[in-house]
Amino acid sequence: MSSSKITGSAPVLLVSDVIKSAEWYRDKLGFSYEKYFGEPPSFCILDRNDFRLMICQVKNQKDIRPNWKIVNKMWDAYFWVDDAEAIYKELKDSGATIDYELYITSYNVKEFGINDPDGYDIAFGEVLKS
Repeated sequence: MSSSKITGSAPVLLVSDVIKSAEWYRDKLGFSYEKYFGEPPSFCILDRNDFRLMICQVKNQKDIRPNWKIVNKMWDAYFWVDDAEAIYKELKDSGATIDYELYITSYNVKEFGINDPDGYDIAFGEVLKS
């Protein structure tokens, strides 16, 4: 087996408007970004706490297919957090659309989900101690 390490990962979401989406993720979820790529802009790398989410603009909105439309209750991106209640309050106060409220799952994770402007479900979960 190779000794090289994976040092990060980033979900990629196809979006209808890269600028609108980047600003929404900044304003509602606290992500930041340095620039847009392409002319006209069509790609952006978002960052929060050294975790990244990439967004890429599509020409045809029919190409946007959130996972929950294919598999019931399936997320498009999932972020593990150290304090689910605090980030829930932060995102709710920022005006993010809560898809499902904070609750404790059968797999012992305190979790909730939000919807972005393209209908993607972004979930946040805190693993609870036994």
